[in-house]
Amino acid sequence: MRPDRSHASLSPTELRAAAAEIKRIGAALGFQQIGITDVELSAAQAHLDRWLAQQRHGEMSYMARHGTGRSEPQRLLPGAIRIVSARMDYLPEPAPRLNAALDDTARAYIARYALGRDYHKVLRQRLKRLARETRAIVADFGCRACVDSAPLLEKAAAEKAGLGWIGK
Repeated sequence: MRPDRSHASLSPTELRAAAAEIKRIGAALGFQQIGITDVELSAAQAHLDRWLAQQRHGEMSYMARHGTGRSEPQRLLPGAIRIVSARMDYLPEPAPRLNAALDDTARAYIARYALGRDYHKVLRQRLKRLARETRAIVADFGCRACVDSAPLLEKAAAEKAGLGWIGK
């Protein structure tokens, strides 16, 4: 695809090819999985509303802020039509080495996600690179990299994009 084409002028075949290329670029950047979905998150908002009404958020008052804004990505990025979700494992070392460390009673250990660099920074930088490289495929788009940093139902978007499921 030519970089001078906007997403609006791409055929369904070209859109599928662009999605496949975005996923290939994501894999090259170290993401284990990339999923793409539309911005319709009203079902997830209804679930959040019920959850909040039942006071399940405890002391996490921030969960009640923003009203329905969490399910409306267009508030974060006017004109948004797609969400690209990325999954990256945060296990920095091979499992056998970590298991050996856990077996050492003279050592303390912490959550795996806390090992290594701050995942917010790592993911945000890689997402920005993904956006730059995607512009070479499909020009004329805006984006915003969100890593637990915006009022967005990111888990619901990732689930809808095929990156897993939400428990509890």
